[in-house]
Amino acid sequence: MATFLYKLGRFAFRRRRYVALAWVALLVLAGVGAASASTSTSSSFSIPGTEAQKAFDLMEQRFPDASANGASARVVFTAPGGQKVDVGAQKAAVENVVKELKTGKQVSSVADPFESKAVSKDGSTAYASVKYKLTSMELTDADREALKDAAQHGRDAGLTVEIGGDALQAMPETGATEIIGIGISAVVLLVTFGSLVAAGLPLLTALIGVGIGVSSITALANVLDLGSSTSTLAMMIGLAVGIDYALFIVSRFRHELTEGREPEDAAGRAVGTAGSAVVFAGLTVLIALAGLAVVNIPMLTKMGLAAAGTVAIAVLIALTLIPALLGFAKHRVLGRKVRKGLKGIKDDASDASDGSAAAKKPNMGTRWARFVLRRPIWVLVVGVLGLGAIAIPAASLELGLPDDGSQPVSTTQRKAYDLLSDGFGPGFNGPLMIAVDAAHSDDPKAALDKISKTISGMGDVEKVTEPAFNKAGDTAMLTVVPKSKPSGLETEDLVHNIRGQAAGLKSETGAVTLVTGTTAMNIDVSQKLNDALLPYLALVVGLAFLLLMVVFRSVLVPLKAALGFLLSVVAALGAVVAVFQWGWLASLLGVEQTGPIMSMMPIFMIGVVFGLAMDYEVFLVTRMREAYVHGERPGQAIVTGFTHGARVVAAAAVIMISVFAGFIGSSESMIKMMGFGLAIAVAFDAFVVRMAVVPAVLALLGKAAWWLPRWLDRALPNVDVEGEQLQKNLAAQAAGSAPERAPEPSRV
Repeated sequence: MATFLYKLGRFAFRRRRYVALAWVALLVLAGVGAASASTSTSSSFSIPGTEAQKAFDLMEQRFPDASANGASARVVFTAPGGQKVDVGAQKAAVENVVKELKTGKQVSSVADPFESKAVSKDGSTAYASVKYKLTSMELTDADREALKDAAQHGRDAGLTVEIGGDALQAMPETGATEIIGIGISAVVLLVTFGSLVAAGLPLLTALIGVGIGVSSITALANVLDLGSSTSTLAMMIGLAVGIDYALFIVSRFRHELTEGREPEDAAGRAVGTAGSAVVFAGLTVLIALAGLAVVNIPMLTKMGLAAAGTVAIAVLIALTLIPALLGFAKHRVLGRKVRKGLKGIKDDASDASDGSAAAKKPNMGTRWARFVLRRPIWVLVVGVLGLGAIAIPAASLELGLPDDGSQPVSTTQRKAYDLLSDGFGPGFNGPLMIAVDAAHSDDPKAALDKISKTISGMGDVEKVTEPAFNKAGDTAMLTVVPKSKPSGLETEDLVHNIRGQAAGLKSETGAVTLVTGTTAMNIDVSQKLNDALLPYLALVVGLAFLLLMVVFRSVLVPLKAALGFLLSVVAALGAVVAVFQWGWLASLLGVEQTGPIMSMMPIFMIGVVFGLAMDYEVFLVTRMREAYVHGERPGQAIVTGFTHGARVVAAAAVIMISVFAGFIGSSESMIKMMGFGLAIAVAFDAFVVRMAVVPAVLALLGKAAWWLPRWLDRALPNVDVEGEQLQKNLAAQAAGSAPERAPEPSRV
């Protein structure tokens, strides 16, 4: 592989104008596609195989005019100053708003609060339920504006009017912190390289890659039913890996220049060596993201595949566009002082990460590696116990999906949620929909009476509405209002209790009872994700283990990498629980409402963090492996790896942390959690696991770390990630002789 990538790097360097134009053309093409495509506000949500989805499908089939999957809104009215909404001018104002709501083009039904008895006991609050023919992603801005205008007319009449539901679901806003994150990345690159040109290249190429990826997602959003958060997550991950991958290629190119190579040869060697690590690091990320398909939640699968596509673009850009741009920059990627002294650089030039000619004083990476080698047990114990302590809150992890109660307090959705909770009780914000299939029942009405009476007698039930039959009279819907809030454990127990009684009710009445609605669907999603977690981990970790075994020619190094990942990700989950569930430092991070952790967040974070964790493992340990196969002792190989890679890996980690942290300012809770979770996970993994735990374990293992059974050694393909075959071929060519096949390195 290294030889192929070497040739690819030299080709891109020589044909730099064509390569650069090709990528610019792709960017323009994707941009045109995005500009001409209609935007999507959110994706349809389905969870195949769950009871909630079966009930939705049944209602769509038996109630074709009810728009079971259509968007919904609750318009909440509150009278001023202790007055009542069901008398006088206040009642007339509510009726006028309801009448205006019914004129909406996509509105299928509006429940008048006075006819449906949706008025609080004290008469201060009422709500009108609005049902749309289309899903929230299909509603236009005009539909939303009509809803807002109707509410405003109620406000003009002196009422407090707020709107809940998914009809007003808006695109997430990331805020200024995203720009700050990119700015921090630029500063880190400038400090690392000491050259504006070298610092600018990773940023430029990462932005081009993200531009292509996000524009493609936008262009295909409606065709592939991609959600509003898909492009944001792809941008977050694409920026981070795009900058990091380019950083490693540029850093290696600078090292080759300081070794006295010609720019074209230096570009080829940089892509042949660091590029091999980029390819395998990128593959681990792709495996982790594409593996989300095993969960069988279409929205999560699409998010993973979209992010994986952006990562693939970042890898291709690092291997082609970076050497092309290096062809334009050449020696300008080095600092001015280094360029002036370049002629005096000899074979003893050392530090690749800073481009210095000869570093007599050991750099920080060297000093840290030597410290770990002296005290490996202490470093290992402190690192593991520290992360273990941070992971303790993860034991209290509660999963759920966000509702209007998790919105910022300034939004109309949150205000409507609070008004309903105060006026009717917390359960009104999470009603359960009961779909009853009475097609095989001898007396459907009697069956519904029995089902309604059974549910009414259960604990935590505030109210059960009268059943509404379809035209055929074989299917009915009824609404159950719990006493507790939607995310409460009591509500979850109620859902399980109703489902537990379904079998008995079917044997008595012949009718099938199915529980659905947003609350029930959230419960089903959480259960589905819990069930998929172990198979997902087994698939992703297993495939990545095999991949890393090919890279490192070792059994224990990939095993150590996987265990280190589990340690860092559990610690990150503990930090997420402490902030977003317990409320620690919540105000500092702009978290206005604490509660259960979003159901999809842990498994998505596990996938992303695993891929990124393997990035640093590949980049750092590959240098150690390279030194070991060239004859260095295991301990010295660790020092060599840190000497050449620690500073660049640390810079890459700080960049990735700053990019992820930039998304903490998002208005969408999923993005905010992901930004914080990924940032803290990268910090733990890069600076504690990879920089401390990994060298400590390798120091304790010694030569055993690189052990591989002979039969497995013969079975695994030799991909030459360290570039050993490439180095021998180039040395042979320089000597004017034909390249010889490299002998296999001795292994213990």
